[in-house]
Amino acid sequence: MKIAFITVGFHSDEDTLEVVAQLEANTLPSDTEIFIYCVDNSQSESLQKRLTRFKQAIYLASPGNIGFAAGNNLGLKRALHDGADLIVLINNDTVVPKDLVKNILASPITEEKVGVVGGLIYFAKGFEFKAHYRAADLGKVIWYAGGHHDWNNVYASHVGVDEVDHGQYDKVSDTDFVTGCLFIVRASVLKEVGLFDERYCLYFEDSDLCARIKKAGYRLVVDPKIKIGHKVAQSSGIGSPLNDYFLTRNRFLFGMSYASFRTKFALFREALKKLFIGTPAQKIATRDFLLGNYGWGSWNKKVSVPGKK
Repeated sequence: MKIAFITVGFHSDEDTLEVVAQLEANTLPSDTEIFIYCVDNSQSESLQKRLTRFKQAIYLASPGNIGFAAGNNLGLKRALHDGADLIVLINNDTVVPKDLVKNILASPITEEKVGVVGGLIYFAKGFEFKAHYRAADLGKVIWYAGGHHDWNNVYASHVGVDEVDHGQYDKVSDTDFVTGCLFIVRASVLKEVGLFDERYCLYFEDSDLCARIKKAGYRLVVDPKIKIGHKVAQSSGIGSPLNDYFLTRNRFLFGMSYASFRTKFALFREALKKLFIGTPAQKIATRDFLLGNYGWGSWNKKVSVPGKK
């Protein structure tokens, strides 16, 4: 069994080195080997040199900051070329337990009808969004326990977010989407349905890939025995112009691709409104959507955007 881990970084060498070290510390069954593909969207010479001390690490330089979708695709293409059986997309700002590989292999990902598996993801201790938790609860606050698509309004949300884990999500369950923060998929599934749609650049690219996998007849599930922590990125800034731009444009793209005719009509009317009364970022995003200007679109490519969820 060959398992390929893919992690994308942008000016976050220390995070990448830490997650590689944690993955290599995992205990592996005798018939399993892992490869860790480190896609560097910042073209860091120092990272390439520092990764040489890790046996399983493979450095992949990108042409620049190509975003989350294209960065992961670079790693996915290499992993598929190298004959990986399972592929795991994992953020480089995650906290990885030593039993991660063992729990992945014991998950439903080996079942023929299961296309993608996600895990129970916590805010890493000290990275919670809110400050009202007891000290004993820190590290147990949920960031993702499943995903939900509101198809009437075309919004994606995390199940369980900000809840303290008391075992309420202790069973394997179906989900609308698996977050790209931890995305476990068989290579055969990707060969069938394709990779990330790079038009999204970041945001909704995981929802789009999940929608295609589900359309192909596979289940998407969350296995709560698979657990990691997430040092949730704040660099894109919830409510920031960057966040506003990509969520607006990509929500329209995703909805027009998969929603009902009635919802598509409502989205088109909403787009016309945003051209006139939206925020500055929403106006630009809507214009780019209507003109088919995707990828980085009109966004300033010099803005610091990590290749992570």
